[in-house]
Amino acid sequence: MIDLSGKVALVTGASRGIGRACALRLAKAGADVIVNYVTSQSAAAEVAEEIQSLGRRAAAIKADVSEADDVRAMMEFVGDRFERLDILVSNAATGGFRPLMEASPRHFDAAMHTNARSLITLIQEARDLLTRSPGQSKVVALSSHGSHRALPNYALIGASKAALESVIRHLALELGPEGINFNTVLAGIVATDAIKNLPGSDAMLEYTRSNMLLPDRQLEPDDVASAVLFLASSLSDFVQGETLVVDGGIGIRG
Repeated sequence: MIDLSGKVALVTGASRGIGRACALRLAKAGADVIVNYVTSQSAAAEVAEEIQSLGRRAAAIKADVSEADDVRAMMEFVGDRFERLDILVSNAATGGFRPLMEASPRHFDAAMHTNARSLITLIQEARDLLTRSPGQSKVVALSSHGSHRALPNYALIGASKAALESVIRHLALELGPEGINFNTVLAGIVATDAIKNLPGSDAMLEYTRSNMLLPDRQLEPDDVASAVLFLASSLSDFVQGETLVVDGGIGIRG
């Protein structure tokens, strides 16, 4: 069993969906967890309360990861309250579902700033905290198949996820020697609230169910969180700058 006792983790976009599952999975493994949110205060507070019920320390903190001042204030809070940061899960994402022909510069900037540029800002502000970890600290970013496949109405998010995966590799190159692991979990289609807003999501979810190379299974947030837990643990010390695909085999079909 993976034991994260004594570790401090921060999960962005942790009030619901995959982020929530990651926060709870890390807490169940023993970590104290900071639950980041932007608008869902009550949901984030519920996640923090559930973590505390497990006997872990928890805090819900509002911060827009696309805003440098918010990120800086959040990391100052983490330093003051928890003194270090061992695990950072970059999950918060935005972008909206629309064709490229309907995308404005504002739409493009919002997707890139939240989904890709935010990771750079997070690491710039968390670098000192991450290097305080007594072992190797872990940074895990969440990506999707849109990073390398063309999907309807997904272009802006897909482009930002491709950029995110590249950023992870370059952060590994730059900061790996400082004792920080950088990796990505590329998750298949999970029936979260965000995916349900994607036009044609019902057909995509049905395709996923019928083509998954596992018997009678559907990809759930907890399945993605399990991969994040592995990359957040010492078991992944020699995994650096990689993308771990968690999709039940859908991706190998081409």
